[in-house]
Amino acid sequence: MHWRVTNETRQRLLADRAERAESFVQRFQGLMGRASLPMGGGMHIEPCDSIHTFFMRIPIDVAFLDAKGHIVKQLSALPPWRATALYRKARSVLELPAGVLLASGTQEGDRLVFAPAEDPGA
Repeated sequence: MHWRVTNETRQRLLADRAERAESFVQRFQGLMGRASLPMGGGMHIEPCDSIHTFFMRIPIDVAFLDAKGHIVKQLSALPPWRATALYRKARSVLELPAGVLLASGTQEGDRLVFAPAEDPGA
């Protein structure tokens, strides 16, 4: 299943086919090894309060979210082979293609909303 992620504060669509990683294996794998992350894609990792981009080949935008979906920290175009700090207030993280946060005007404090994406084949 894919998820539609909207910045409720700014009324902007951030992703229309984000994946969700909830199991240990899914969270561990994340975006490692992928050659690209297309616009509209993303990865929501839950639970999560820090990430790394080891073994990744692409920069990503990162939004750390509290339990209510508010951004407590965001990082733009985080390059491969980096690790973030631990953000104690974060309960999940949304990884997006580099440039999405800036282009959408998304800022710390904004609230993100997740809804099931419509299946185009249905």
